[in-house]
Amino acid sequence: MPELRKHAGMCSGAHNARFPFWMMQNMALKAVIYKADLQVSDIDRNHYADHALTIARHPSETDERMMVRVLAYALYAQEGIALTRGLFNVDEPEIWVKDLTGAIKLWIDIGQPDESRLRKACGRAEQVVVVCHSSSAELWWKQIEGKLERLSNLSVLRIPADVCKSLAALTERTMKLQSLVQDGTLWLSNGNASVAVELQKLKLAHGEAR
Repeated sequence: MPELRKHAGMCSGAHNARFPFWMMQNMALKAVIYKADLQVSDIDRNHYADHALTIARHPSETDERMMVRVLAYALYAQEGIALTRGLFNVDEPEIWVKDLTGAIKLWIDIGQPDESRLRKACGRAEQVVVVCHSSSAELWWKQIEGKLERLSNLSVLRIPADVCKSLAALTERTMKLQSLVQDGTLWLSNGNASVAVELQKLKLAHGEAR
């Protein structure tokens, strides 16, 4: 599947010289709004909190990808964490944490970003995390791994494709979710079903224990 962060959509009518074509495309797209009440119990990091999420889903985004976003949010939940505009703004990560000065403490990307994007992210943020999840993630990593060795603040985690399908089954327009993290494993539940997720650690930043 092509990288979702490429601009997608259709824009009718003649080209408007005032705006780049990609901007006109994004202006024409409308997000589908999902809501999630997420209860996080992270025993590993001693973080316990309730988070109210408003998720703007891009028309090209699948259930699997959206739920991977939710999972990544739960895994790194902390004060100041926020979902961004995601696929609607390619200059932002999917999730970030900023301090009071606006500096980016944590940058989380979903998918298979290229080397250039990751180098820029590592220069802008204190910590960068990539969560990859598609069946082609292993090939992507083999091709890019050697180019990223020197990025000491970069972590790359992989979710097995079959687990992503189970996560997708939890999708509803309004969700009540519970997340439990213990000994590196995350359980995500909606009260009717529960999914255990063990992330494969392809690369860990210096000092990252996740």
